[in-house]
Amino acid sequence: MSSPIVTGILSFGMSGRIFHAPFVHAHPGFNFKAVLERNHKKAAEFYPDVVSYNAIEDLLNDDEIELVIVNTPNHLHYEQAKQALLAGKHVLVEKPVTATLTQLMELFDIAKQQNKQLLVYQNRRWDSDFLSVKEVIESGRLGDLVEAHFRFDRYKPVLSPKAFKETAANEASGLVYDLGPHLLDQVISLFGKPVATHKVIGKHRYRSEVPDYFSYQLSYPHQLTVYVTSSLLVAQPLPSFIVHGTAGSYIKDRCDVQEAQLDQGVKPTDEHYGVEPAHGEGQLITIDVTGKKLVEKMPSLKGNYLNLFEAVYQTIANGALYPITDEHIAWQLELLELKH
Repeated sequence: MSSPIVTGILSFGMSGRIFHAPFVHAHPGFNFKAVLERNHKKAAEFYPDVVSYNAIEDLLNDDEIELVIVNTPNHLHYEQAKQALLAGKHVLVEKPVTATLTQLMELFDIAKQQNKQLLVYQNRRWDSDFLSVKEVIESGRLGDLVEAHFRFDRYKPVLSPKAFKETAANEASGLVYDLGPHLLDQVISLFGKPVATHKVIGKHRYRSEVPDYFSYQLSYPHQLTVYVTSSLLVAQPLPSFIVHGTAGSYIKDRCDVQEAQLDQGVKPTDEHYGVEPAHGEGQLITIDVTGKKLVEKMPSLKGNYLNLFEAVYQTIANGALYPITDEHIAWQLELLELKH
């Protein structure tokens, strides 16, 4: 194995504490050296040996740091990723990587000029529920696909106290850029780029400046239609994944437990990490030759965001192809920017 990749994280709020620090700490391919904490110094409670910097310049000027994780608010991603690349660092940036395709292409160009990797953090490819949907689709048991629905709903009628999320003046704000990248990346990873798209957005919460609802209708070859929907005003969530094919249907709720487990202090290396509760199985519905409906419970695969960090390690250390390709992210940005 190559030497561990010395890593710094630009924020230790919920994102840093839950989605990044546990993995760069647990994976032997990384050396979690530093974090940026401008106000509250909390990282030392969990990682006493980690250096806490007060400013991004201090972290970027640390010559030992090879990889910078950009996990700050959406409107800061472009500038901070650019700053880190120009400082000679590899970059792992949370979704959305930028607000526009133009910004994205500029970052890709800078990364190539610097001979560094610009990688995008799309952890939901390793959710247990999505992995289970992917397995059923790839098994062929649904036959030729006809229609798919991917949803991510919440009930949050009150505006977020985090003002940057609710301010239209901040680029990449609103639900389209919040949950949209998760859903669109999952769809793109399965089906590729759509041949036609229709997009609808809405602002339904009282005094909301930013979209809190969106829906995409994506058309694919062979008459496959995929619907991608998210809302902050769904009191009773519908199934998150519904896939219909010529040979049957598959229905799955969003049951991934990783975020909740990490918030409770469960480590990615714990045996029960990423294992869905027993009631979370998806349902495969088929019709036999006699016309009888058969309902089969499909055990879920184990979710594991550590696999994303393994992919990051292999890409930086060994030149492996990162599964979330530049092309995938470019297609995603085209859909995020699409006029409604």
